[in-house]
Amino acid sequence: MPRWTAVICLIAIIVGTHAGDVGGADVPVEKDARANTLWYRHPANTWMTEALPIGNGPMGAVLFGRTDLERIQFNEISLWGGRRLASKEYVENDDMGSYQAFGDLFVQLGHDPEKVTNYRRELDIQRAVHRVTYEYEGVRYEQIAFASHPAGVIVVHFAANKPAAYSGRIWLTDMHNAPITASANRLAAVGKLKNGFEYEAQVQALTQGGKLSITENDSVPENQWEIELPATCLSFDKSDSVTLFLSAGTSFEQDFAKEWLGEHPHAAVTQRVDSAASRSVDVLLAEHVSDYQSLFGRVSLDLGTPDSSQVEKSTKERLEAYTRNKVADPDLEALFCQFGRYLLISCSRPGSLPANLQGVWNDSNRPAWAGDYHSNINVEMNYWPAETSNLAECHVPFIDYVSSLRKVCAQKTQMRYGDVRGWTIQTMNNACGVSSWKWNPPGSAWYAQHLWEHYAFGRDIDYLRETAYPILKEICLFWQDHLKRRPDGTLVTPDGWSPEQYKYEPEEGVTYDQEIVYDLFTNVIEAADALGDDKEFRDEIAAMRDDLLKPAIGSWGQLKEWEIERDDPEDKHRHVSHLFALFPGRQISMAETPELAEAARVSLDARGDASTGWSRAWKINFWARLGNGDRAHRLLRSLLNLVAETKTIYGQSGGGVYSNMLCSHPPFQIDGNLGATAGYCEMLLQSHAGQIQLLPALPSAWPTGSAKGLCARGGFEVDLTWKDGQLTSAVIRSKSGQPCRVTYQGKTWESDTTTGATYRLDQNLNPQESEKDS
Repeated sequence: MPRWTAVICLIAIIVGTHAGDVGGADVPVEKDARANTLWYRHPANTWMTEALPIGNGPMGAVLFGRTDLERIQFNEISLWGGRRLASKEYVENDDMGSYQAFGDLFVQLGHDPEKVTNYRRELDIQRAVHRVTYEYEGVRYEQIAFASHPAGVIVVHFAANKPAAYSGRIWLTDMHNAPITASANRLAAVGKLKNGFEYEAQVQALTQGGKLSITENDSVPENQWEIELPATCLSFDKSDSVTLFLSAGTSFEQDFAKEWLGEHPHAAVTQRVDSAASRSVDVLLAEHVSDYQSLFGRVSLDLGTPDSSQVEKSTKERLEAYTRNKVADPDLEALFCQFGRYLLISCSRPGSLPANLQGVWNDSNRPAWAGDYHSNINVEMNYWPAETSNLAECHVPFIDYVSSLRKVCAQKTQMRYGDVRGWTIQTMNNACGVSSWKWNPPGSAWYAQHLWEHYAFGRDIDYLRETAYPILKEICLFWQDHLKRRPDGTLVTPDGWSPEQYKYEPEEGVTYDQEIVYDLFTNVIEAADALGDDKEFRDEIAAMRDDLLKPAIGSWGQLKEWEIERDDPEDKHRHVSHLFALFPGRQISMAETPELAEAARVSLDARGDASTGWSRAWKINFWARLGNGDRAHRLLRSLLNLVAETKTIYGQSGGGVYSNMLCSHPPFQIDGNLGATAGYCEMLLQSHAGQIQLLPALPSAWPTGSAKGLCARGGFEVDLTWKDGQLTSAVIRSKSGQPCRVTYQGKTWESDTTTGATYRLDQNLNPQESEKDS
């Protein structure tokens, strides 16, 4: 059979297409494939609000699905402007630069959108495949695109149900005006930033049938994005299919000792493109799907059956009905949760930098807030769902990033604070440890929480000993030297602020600081206990933790944001930093500190629901920790609210999602998507206060459903089913043989466990049969 026919058949099997999309009658699609697909009836016009993202970790692309001139805008996560090294003397606002856009790939197809019929654009997040189908002048066209992590390339394949159907041109552009060169069937852009980072992108085109050639002329099409296309392009004529293999890289190396500079990327980029182009699309696609599903497929989520009137609507139409008509749509809500997992897998893989404010996707050389690593909640929020939603590997880039900063941050910390051990950070940070804006003293302790959580969920004692504990201890040393002891023995942070309450100068004992230091000390104590050594240091930290100024309740029942009472019940600020101890911390809980939990509720209620996107996501997690599922769901509905504005708003308005389901801060910030996914997990499963709580904040909007593969601290994986708002069964899989305590509505199951064993519980937590996994 011809190659184009074979590929379409394989895609129909792997991607779960309708038979009608390739010329036959419509047939049902399995629910998971349908429920985990974003789809639209029209191409995208705007990058931020409509185009759809794919990624393999270091590389990301946003696709428009155009039939006339297709645009594929791409990024590589280590392309950063600004300085590479911290100053030799302290600079309050160093030149940290910003995350840079890389370039675009344009494909002129010449199919007049006014004459196109049966158009469909979709992103199947169950398989991480972008797909466009349509009919034009009697021919059925199909485009698939995927970002392969194993191959290190982005593949875009154009096929049709008739031979010789494709004629057009391909352009590569560069956002830093590097020259575009062509050789045989390949285009390349090679450049260098002012900071010394070298970069390269290559795209190779292969055609089945027809003619492929290099063209040099001035007849380049205008485009709505006002991007200048070079004269050099690849032309294809009367081809059965066209396949593009795109890869990009930089000379960034995650090593301060090497001044963050490694080898020129040419050899690595060339090898990836050569290798991918030597294999068939079907082999690359199958490899990609297998790799991706090894992560994504760990968790499934069913929150109920949607109204039948919603099932056949496009994603935008469902969002409109959900927002304007308040239609209940549990499938759409489950899709939003899984979309967060898709995004994290797509922008955070071991061996590359962590997700920044926009993950890996960015179309500007001056993105909002530099597209940076923002330390006073945003980068941390990106990784809240990593452990709970069973994506521990995706946590590794952030852990590696923190480790890479140790020396440069220690140097800068000493410049700023004098003779202190350990290190901390400023609020805005780039890939190389260069930072600017306000110092955020507890920021490194918040980073350290993630190193601890990776152990708390995974229970890898070697990782704790070799990676996490040394860093946690370093950060403790900073606080041993930096905390102020008052005459009464109380320990306070001397220069705290409550992000981002600008009207107050730094002062002692700010609740945000105190809570994060308490969390750090608690984690270090438990880490030392797990390792069974360093007892002297452990006991020093335990004594200091006892002396820390603790959270306090104010005059109107609120949790005080500052030691000095100045809390205003009319303050609607987007940051709710003084509730860190409720989430993601564990100092405050309903089980162990009910009075403080109630004070947190009073503060949260006063703050209100309306805010920026990421702030709403944080509040979902707060209300889940307070056991109020309906309030958490109300926040979820307000976040999953269709908006069109892309304007940057620094105040309290904003929030919601665009039609492509990316979170509007505004503008787009990925932390809202990822923080919301964490919120779903907290609503269905919590593991703090010494117990695993089943359905601790189940909203009435999800009366019947199931969740499989969620993770709990202690090395447990949990499946849940419920009906009429009540638990019907639970399955606990022990991955590390730790003791387990499970609670649900006043009932408790407690047992030692065996590594690899599965424990089944009924609705009353009575044990059923258990089994040893093979």
